[in-house]
Amino acid sequence: MNRLFVLLVSFCCLLALPLSLAQGQERPRAREAGLVVGIFEPGPLNAITDVEGVLVGQETVIEGDDIRTGVTAIIPAPGNLYTDPVPAWVHIGNGYGKLIGETQIREFGEIETPILLTCTLCVWSAANALKEWVYEQPGMGEHTVNPVVGETNDARVNNMWADPIQRQQVFAALDKANSGPVAEGSVGAGTGTQAFGWKGGIGSSSRVLPEQLGGYTVGVLVQTNYGGVMSINGAPVGRELGTYPYRDNLPISDDGEREDGSIMIVVATDAPLNARNLDRLGTRAIMGLGRTGSYASNGSGDYVIAFSTDPRVRKARAASEPIMTPELSNGAMSPLFAATAEATEEAIYNAIFKATTVSSSRGELRAVPLEQLLDILDRHGVLNWDQRLPRP
Repeated sequence: MNRLFVLLVSFCCLLALPLSLAQGQERPRAREAGLVVGIFEPGPLNAITDVEGVLVGQETVIEGDDIRTGVTAIIPAPGNLYTDPVPAWVHIGNGYGKLIGETQIREFGEIETPILLTCTLCVWSAANALKEWVYEQPGMGEHTVNPVVGETNDARVNNMWADPIQRQQVFAALDKANSGPVAEGSVGAGTGTQAFGWKGGIGSSSRVLPEQLGGYTVGVLVQTNYGGVMSINGAPVGRELGTYPYRDNLPISDDGEREDGSIMIVVATDAPLNARNLDRLGTRAIMGLGRTGSYASNGSGDYVIAFSTDPRVRKARAASEPIMTPELSNGAMSPLFAATAEATEEAIYNAIFKATTVSSSRGELRAVPLEQLLDILDRHGVLNWDQRLPRP
């Protein structure tokens, strides 16, 4: 009851503000503005860090008149990931991208390094820096490592050809990694990215299943940079704002009608899952993406990296004897599927709500006008569902 009261008060106060003041203050997350997604409750932080052991660190890089980018680091679990990797999988919605480390994850069903997200042409320098960071961790010897680095193209406002993400920025993001709230919007790897032609960026959300459904937590982090016809809780926001592909049956321009783009989705859960069911979890993240209006255009790189943090499913790399690990049955997966789709959808909305306008000598990505967005959502009756609809 207290939580609902706080959310209601926050939303009412937000609507009472004039547009200039509302935009001058820190923008709200989706749920703070009354946008409630799905039926399951989020964790305490409503972020991927609600999954125990997951750490997130970010470094934002704004330099001169044309560098607007950054790096976001996700550390999946404590300890040495090389000697004790975690179960993982990469699900590909549309494969137009430069995801480093993907083939080994899909071969072994495990991940052995942190995950980095950054700009498209920054992935190789970032991967080299991540390799160096891994070698500095306790227990490492002279092994080959499989750094995992995903990307989206932030060239609208960032000179990614300058290769601005180097060792300093990668180490800074990894050193900042913590289990607290995740900064969202125009930060880290989301500094220069978009969503549906508006400013997007980093977003995160989580879901905690009821005890009778296992009590597991699912957390999602996204780096948005994709197009489509924006839909929020079913409201036709893209149509209302007039920003969507093919509007005038003309070539796509830079006026908010972008068709192509990409998204990186990272899904963490404490449920004991094997690589096969983590692949299935990734499929449901793509379903959550689809709810927001994406149709995975030809030039879109849509990837999901999913992993389990349950310490019982980690297998020592050097083990020579069979290892017995628990795993959920296929029949127990459905609640996790629903939770993943919900958390992915809300993470994307958080990226859009929290994003602020970013400009450079290369161009500008404007934040969605908050008052206009809330008016559209209110007129379509998609706000405050937790108060208006019967409880599940």
